[in-house]
Amino acid sequence: MNEKNKKKLLKDQRILLAIVIVAIIVVVAAINPKFIAVKNLITILQQISVTGILTMAMSMLLIGGGIDLSMGNLMVLSGVTMAQLLSLGYGVGAAVLAGVAVGVLCGVFNGAVIALSKCIPLIITLGTSQIFYGLALTISGGRIMSFGGAFNFIGKTKLFDVFPVMLFVLAAMILLSYVIMNYTKYGRRVTAMGGNERNAYLSGINIVKYKIILYGIAGFFCSVAAIVFSSRIDSITANAGGGYETNALTAAIIGGVTFDGGKGTVSGAFLGCILMGVISNAMNILQVETYIQTIVTGAIIVCAVVLSNYNNRKRA
Repeated sequence: MNEKNKKKLLKDQRILLAIVIVAIIVVVAAINPKFIAVKNLITILQQISVTGILTMAMSMLLIGGGIDLSMGNLMVLSGVTMAQLLSLGYGVGAAVLAGVAVGVLCGVFNGAVIALSKCIPLIITLGTSQIFYGLALTISGGRIMSFGGAFNFIGKTKLFDVFPVMLFVLAAMILLSYVIMNYTKYGRRVTAMGGNERNAYLSGINIVKYKIILYGIAGFFCSVAAIVFSSRIDSITANAGGGYETNALTAAIIGGVTFDGGKGTVSGAFLGCILMGVISNAMNILQVETYIQTIVTGAIIVCAVVLSNYNNRKRA
């Protein structure tokens, strides 16, 4: 490997993230060896499973020049829809189809409003987030809704007596987003759209169609996240989605995806999610006070945004 390639490799944020993750694991394991136990490492992956799925959706949106701050409430709306149908005696299949339909349709709604109005996605999705929250409150009546164990097999069943099924669901969504963004014409056009929307339009890309599809895909990811969420908790409330979109956004930014669009990778975004999960679990293992954990989480968000802005200015 020549010197130029070495420098390029060291500038790859995914390499730097991997080094930081390994360093944290080594340090915390030296203090408490239980941190690197297989059971705890699997627990970390379980803890980030919902955020990981949403991070994949958020990274695709950011690369395409968008953003969605309604993800948490959209996930909950999909979840309470499934719980309501299950409580009315419908089968799991019908509930899942309805939940996925709600996720996709609400995502398409987000995309259509943003694409046709040409308004700032951040503001639009802040508004639709309240709409989805209100709908979730209406359906649930503000009460805790149970799934009656309908999705327990995803959270409780372990393949080879080690790996919960939910980890394979997470892996499937990561693979799907990776394939979409790296091996399809659609993914390449989304990246071009995020990099320079006007040039993408002039090159023949239907911006409205691609934005609507992109947000529809994000809605689908939210509905899958709702299923994984229910498999862990087996119940849901209208306010259960608070903070998930922020965590997904933070993970994506830490992973090298920028607010400018057209830059970053879903693999880097997932590494950002792993870093957040490792830090959170490490603080629990080391018995760090809850309020200190909140401060650390806030500091991570600030540092992620500053780092993203710094890298953008450096590239400019």
